[in-house]
Amino acid sequence: MGGGLSTQGHWFIDSEGRKVLLRGVNLGGSSKVPRVPNGATHIPTDYHDHRGVSFVGRPFPLKEADEHYNRLRHWGFNCLRFLTTWEAIEHAGPGMYDEDYLDYLYQVVKKAGDYGFYVFIDPHMDMWSRMTGGDGAPGWTLEMAGFDLSRLDASDAAITMAARYPNYAKMSWGNNTNRLGCATMYTLFYGGERFAPRLSVDGVNFQEYLQDHFVSSYVEVARRIAGLPHVIGYDCLNEPRPGYIGVDDLNSTPLMWVDGPLLTWFETMAIPTGVPSQVPYIHYDGLQPSETAIAVLNPDGFSAWVDPARDIWQMHGVWEKDGQGRGVLLQPGYFSGGNFFMDYVRPLIERLAFALRTVDRDALIFFQGEPGSFDPIAIDPRIPLVNASHWYDVLTLYRKHYDPSITLEWGTFRIVVGEGPVREMFKNQIGLMIELTDKYLRGAPALVGEFGLPYDLDDGYPIKTGDYACPIDALSAYYDALDAHLAHGTQWNYTPDNDNRWGDQWNQEDLSIFSRDQQDDPGDLDSGGRAVVGFCRPHLYACAGTPRRQFFNQDDGNFALEVEPDAQVQQPTTVYVPRIQYPRGFEVAVSSGVWEYNPGDQCLTWVKLSPGPQTLSIKRL
Repeated sequence: MGGGLSTQGHWFIDSEGRKVLLRGVNLGGSSKVPRVPNGATHIPTDYHDHRGVSFVGRPFPLKEADEHYNRLRHWGFNCLRFLTTWEAIEHAGPGMYDEDYLDYLYQVVKKAGDYGFYVFIDPHMDMWSRMTGGDGAPGWTLEMAGFDLSRLDASDAAITMAARYPNYAKMSWGNNTNRLGCATMYTLFYGGERFAPRLSVDGVNFQEYLQDHFVSSYVEVARRIAGLPHVIGYDCLNEPRPGYIGVDDLNSTPLMWVDGPLLTWFETMAIPTGVPSQVPYIHYDGLQPSETAIAVLNPDGFSAWVDPARDIWQMHGVWEKDGQGRGVLLQPGYFSGGNFFMDYVRPLIERLAFALRTVDRDALIFFQGEPGSFDPIAIDPRIPLVNASHWYDVLTLYRKHYDPSITLEWGTFRIVVGEGPVREMFKNQIGLMIELTDKYLRGAPALVGEFGLPYDLDDGYPIKTGDYACPIDALSAYYDALDAHLAHGTQWNYTPDNDNRWGDQWNQEDLSIFSRDQQDDPGDLDSGGRAVVGFCRPHLYACAGTPRRQFFNQDDGNFALEVEPDAQVQQPTTVYVPRIQYPRGFEVAVSSGVWEYNPGDQCLTWVKLSPGPQTLSIKRL
């Protein structure tokens, strides 16, 4: 493997003219937080040192690179969605780039090419920043907006594990999308010119100021790695969130799917200004929410703003306080109207894409919309695009419990019941992603940028017992859905420093396919893997022609591949066939041609095919 990729319709094309199926992994979960000082989210902090952190060594120290890349290649992955963060690059202040980190990033990405990985860079962001309960943006962005970082959690402008653990509900980080800190910053980032015209830095609207620095930071990354042929492109914006943009009525309550206090949009603005309030606490028992208690928010009356008089939304007349200090909503529809992706996200994607391609002219641009959204995704046709939207089995993700016979449909949250219908829905969801790509992007490739599941299901039962039957079954269903459409995908995630207690080192997530705590034999590449047979399965690497069908049965090990050969392509069709699925060997049958298997790289090559559709099948002995 190696070399760059171009695109042709749904397919990536290698330098030999073969159609490549990308099956990869996100690297890695702990890249969201600094390595020095240790930024794992369970460690208490007031973020006073946010300008002096270092991400050198994320995802792993260079001395460990061979170990991890070798393992990932052994598991059949050929693609890495490689995480960086804006904070990692520009944490010290505006325009102050961490040169040590950029040097490290070049070296660790360069090393990936030695193992045949295709790489695309992911400027990762969840819930704006670590200080607002997620990751991504530098702390100075919040300071320049007027926030006091030390009081964001105390004022209930954010929910952070660092301040609340052990009283931190699982998956509660997602509720930050509706809190003042995160909602404000996303609104300013995407729509500051429209919604906060009075907020500027040196005469430049804050939206333009933030976007200038975000784009410039990733142009610096591109300058470093543009010459590496295996770097095929750049993602744009991980799971963009609208903040307040598009809220029709600030008196309404946002959708919640995890336990937590239920606030109206207006309450998310008013409470963190020093207004103690009582709100319902919502608990989910299965799929049904119920009010189980009353939560008292901001009981000490802290203000999230350094200067309460500089509250952005009071400054713009959205609301005010009356003589008794109570909030009065003046413009409930202030943020209504428009289409978040088309009006706010698309312009930034296009801006970033053109900037990146000035320094890396062959770069592919990977992008996604708001999670679960099926909005139009039309983008400037001059940009070589890949729809890298995410997809999750959301009920399993939110509840950390897998039931093959019930789930929620991603995006609509429709309840689906029955093992057959659930699996069919998974396939339909991937199919819908491809349909939208065909409709709006002229048939560009679609790659599921994230999918996966928590390995700490059922209070950690698989990890405690070594019984990974449920994760294996779930992963098989997810990969079957990909195979049904010959879809590309990068599983979330591989975290080199995952451990059994703190998972991926971020907000109690534990989706890593590897953990040191499960590694009994460092000399065994499978040791430390979790539910390996669920994701390590036979699949096409590259086709000298056009792939038509791929199928694998986890239970009996039967694999089938159908291709339409192209006599003009001289290199062989290659298929990954992992020994872990065939411990006693396998039989191969082909409709024409000659095959050969190399146990060293677990790769089967297939050549001299006759014209017309041809098949290859593998049977477990």
